[in-house]
Amino acid sequence: MKEFACPLPADMGDTVQLSHGGGGVMMHRLLERVVFPALGDDPARAHHDGAVVDAVGGTRLAFTTDTYVVRPRFFPGGDIGSLAVHGAVNDLAMCGARPKWLSVGLILEEGLPMDELRRVLESLRRAADEAGVTVVTGDTKVVDRGKGDGLYLNTAAIGVVEHSLDIGPASLRDGDVILLSGDIGRHGIAVMAAREGLAFETTIQSDSAPLHEPVLAMLDAGLPVHCLRDLTRGGLAAALKELMRDSGLTARIREADIPVEPQVRGACEMLGLDPLQVANEGRMIVFLPAEMAEKALAVLRRFPETQNAVKIGTVSAEQKGRVVLESVIGTRRVVEMPPGEQLPRIC
Repeated sequence: MKEFACPLPADMGDTVQLSHGGGGVMMHRLLERVVFPALGDDPARAHHDGAVVDAVGGTRLAFTTDTYVVRPRFFPGGDIGSLAVHGAVNDLAMCGARPKWLSVGLILEEGLPMDELRRVLESLRRAADEAGVTVVTGDTKVVDRGKGDGLYLNTAAIGVVEHSLDIGPASLRDGDVILLSGDIGRHGIAVMAAREGLAFETTIQSDSAPLHEPVLAMLDAGLPVHCLRDLTRGGLAAALKELMRDSGLTARIREADIPVEPQVRGACEMLGLDPLQVANEGRMIVFLPAEMAEKALAVLRRFPETQNAVKIGTVSAEQKGRVVLESVIGTRRVVEMPPGEQLPRIC
C-alpha cells in the first residue's frame, strides 16, 4: 500500500498532554513507573481517553491515539478495521469533542493475503464515513514473516471541542449520578468465542460502535456533563476504579441495575469471567449532576447505540478511590482493578 498524506490545519498549537486507556494493574504500573516518568508526564494532569489541547486562535482540539492487535481480526459484529475507527472516535467523544480527522498506521506481516487487507481497509473506510471522520494521513510498514501476526493497526485522531466544559476526572463531584449506556461484556465475549471456536445458542455480537453522536446530543441539550469514559480494556470495573483513583472519590453501583445479556452472563460463568471486567467497544459511563439524570437518559435513549442507557449508581465523597458494588442480594463488596487482562488481544 502506498503511503499517503495531506496537510492538517496549520493553526494547531503546541500544548501537550499525555493520555492512556484502560487495562489491568500491571499495565498501570508500567505506565506510572516507566512510561510517564520517561516522557515527562505531569502527575497533576488527570489521565483521560484523550488530551484536550489549545490551538492558535482559541480553538480547543482533542487528540488521541491507539493501536489495535485484536485476534482474530474478524469477529461477529466487527473487525480490526471498524474497531480502529470506533476506538479513536470514542476516545475523542469521551473528551466531548466532535471527531474530524484520522490517521492510519498499518504494520503488515509478509504473506498477509491482499484480499484480507482490502477487506479490512474497506471496513475501516466505511466506518470512517459513517462516523463523519476523514482519513487524512498514514503510514505502511511490512515486517518479516512470523514477526507481525498478520496485521497490526494504529489510528490517531483529532476532534474539535465546541463547548467550554472541562470533561474529565477532575470535574467529578460528590453526588454525581453514574449512567451506563447499555449492556456490558459483549465485545470481549464475541472476540473470545470467535478465537476459541466457542458455540452458543445464538451468536454473541460485539457492541463495537461510535458514541460521538449521543455525547454531542447531550452537550447540545445543555447538559452539564462532568466526565465520560468508554469501557474498553478492563471493562466497567477498570474504568470506574481509574476515575475514582484519579478523583479521590468513591463510586457506589448496584449490580441489579447493570445490564448483562443472558448469553454473555452464561458465557462468563462458563469461562470464570467477571462481566464487570470484560472489555466493551461501544459502551460508556456518564457522570453529571443527579437532577439531570432523567434528561440525560432521555437524550441517550434516542440513539440505537445508547437506547438501553440506565442509571447504575452515584459518586460519594465519603471515602477515597473506592468502587463499592451492592450485590443483587444486598451485600456490598469493593471492586478492585483487574490484576491483568482477562481476555488478551481483544482490541
